[in-house]
Amino acid sequence: MRASTGLVNNLQVNVAKGKICTALGIKLIPTTEIVSIAKDAGYDSLFIELEHSSFSLSQASQLCAAGIMSGITPFVRVPHQCGNGFVQRVLDGGAMGVIFPHISSVEEARAAVAICKFSAPAPAPGVAKLVSGKRSLTAGLPHFAYKPTSASDTMRLLDASGSTVILMIETAEAIANVDAIAAVPGVDVLLIGSNDLSLELGIQGQWDDPLFRKTLEKVANACKNSGTLLGLAGLYNRPDICADAIKRLGARYILGNLDIGLVIAAAKANVEALKTLE
Repeated sequence: MRASTGLVNNLQVNVAKGKICTALGIKLIPTTEIVSIAKDAGYDSLFIELEHSSFSLSQASQLCAAGIMSGITPFVRVPHQCGNGFVQRVLDGGAMGVIFPHISSVEEARAAVAICKFSAPAPAPGVAKLVSGKRSLTAGLPHFAYKPTSASDTMRLLDASGSTVILMIETAEAIANVDAIAAVPGVDVLLIGSNDLSLELGIQGQWDDPLFRKTLEKVANACKNSGTLLGLAGLYNRPDICADAIKRLGARYILGNLDIGLVIAAAKANVEALKTLE
């Protein structure tokens, strides 16, 4: 969905209203029917999986375009160290934000921001410096329904609402550097990757371990101090932790589940229900 004033990014809209932005992860179903299902279910955004799936760039682009047209904001997780060229193609394909996994240093955070943003002109005297990057400019983008759009409008709108930078915090090194990573200009969200993070901490899947809870709080504090948004992923069966992260730690971006997880859970529940009919 496109408003007359520009792109509609549901993460930005919801946060401005003090609400969370929910996301459905897509790694199993590569066709656009899943976008309609996600929209009808009430999700705010899509978490399109290119790190742990066999999806092609073309399939990801079709999902993104369908998301934009349906008013459900598409974000794409790219593979670790996939290169600027790959990220550029993901953005040109319709992603309104990129999820970068395994970000562990300030240098990696700055590089992620740089490929998502266009080069900014020098500011006028007394005006704050804009975040400047190295994204390449092209035309005929799905963000604007492929309509001709001026270069100035394209860069302005995409930089403002069509290039959310989401960094996944899921390594011990990232936790050590989390305050500095959160403070990098242009970073929008620090997304805790619970599974890999707990694995790195030596407590894989032990969500009640004090070390895991303390680590969540450390990332949350870094976000609060920098004005960066906190996100949470991987805790699909622990709504209690998600609720605490939202209400106490201020999380605003929540990956609710993956399409494959929901299909498996529904299938198992259906079989169990059928067995009771015997």
